Amino acid sequence: MAREQLHNAVTTIMAPALHISIPSASTATSEASKPYTQYHVVLQLPLRKHEVRKRYTDFVALNDALTSQTGQAPPAPIPAKSWLWRTVNNDALTEERRQALERYLKTIVESDGARWRSSSAWRAFLNLPSGTSTVNTNGSLASTPQKRESGVTDPSQWLDVHRDLTSQIQSARQQLRQREAAATAQQQHTLSADAKASLIRAATAIAQLDDGLRSIQASSKGDDAGWGGSKKLGDGEIRRRRDLLGAARKEVEGLEADLRSMATKNSGLSSTVQSGAAASTGDKAALWHGTAAAKPSGRVLGGPLKETARTRELDNGGVLQLQQQVMEEQDEDVLSLGKTVAKLKDMGILINEELTIQNEMLGLLDQDADRVQGKIDVGRRRIGKIH
Repeated sequence: MAREQLHNAVTTIMAPALHISIPSASTATSEASKPYTQYHVVLQLPLRKHEVRKRYTDFVALNDALTSQTGQAPPAPIPAKSWLWRTVNNDALTEERRQALERYLKTIVESDGARWRSSSAWRAFLNLPSGTSTVNTNGSLASTPQKRESGVTDPSQWLDVHRDLTSQIQSARQQLRQREAAATAQQQHTLSADAKASLIRAATAIAQLDDGLRSIQASSKGDDAGWGGSKKLGDGEIRRRRDLLGAARKEVEGLEADLRSMATKNSGLSSTVQSGAAASTGDKAALWHGTAAAKPSGRVLGGPLKETARTRELDNGGVLQLQQQVMEEQDEDVLSLGKTVAKLKDMGILINEELTIQNEMLGLLDQDADRVQGKIDVGRRRIGKIH
């Protein structure tokens, strides 16, 4: 408890609070199922807004996964399923469930215990990078202690990462479907970026799982190699996991091809529209022929420039000298701008170094808090033995 309070106080000062909410809900349709209600989960980050859309069944799966992984149910109960009414045709039920689900998520974010926010199920539900970030007590993003950059060598952890991979693939597929139905170019661009990010995270997870599976396979050979008996995998299980990886890799490659084809189709369509909408010189001349606008009133290409107050009393040599003076002034402005950019660069480097030092200090503070927490636990056990 002392460690969590100290960590929360530090993160409250160092990072701005984030907010999670479900501001709205909408009805979606798919070819394989009936129309269903999806809830727009919005995570307000310091610099941008992260949004995911989830069904009620996704919340039920999240609740079960959190209970299974942490051994304890979340602090707030999930709203019960209605057997008589459907939210698709009942606005009152939709609003009631939206408020209950929002209260369910906010209770997890604002709870003192971090076990639910640190689980892989929570990160997969919010489409956060696997093993890299989660949400602190005050709502800010913080790094998780797990490291998966060099492959997953624990068989149980391998399955957790594979579940995260499956969630990323499902998110990418859903975002591509929403992109096809998007009405504006801005929505298409946003959904394309989200789908690309999900596919990149999925490809990274596949590489980690592939490396980890090779390590597990090498450690499972022989009686004295690597693990104990409970952490070894048989040849059949290794083949099954290899097939799972192959299927996931093919699915990611197919989704990447779909994303590229959508981008190519949109670029070709926009170029066709632009070329078809451009008017030729003859069309413009015919449009303004016989009107006052047909006479050139501004500068004519190749014609003499208009006199100004600065050039009216100058001869050709004076105009040339004035032009050189203007060019020198522009060069000085460019040099001044370059100095300003260099100063901004130096400030950015200093800020980065300061953040690195602060992160190291937070790491040392976290280690000290763990050590103090261990001493407190030992003292509590001794007190328990005395009683």
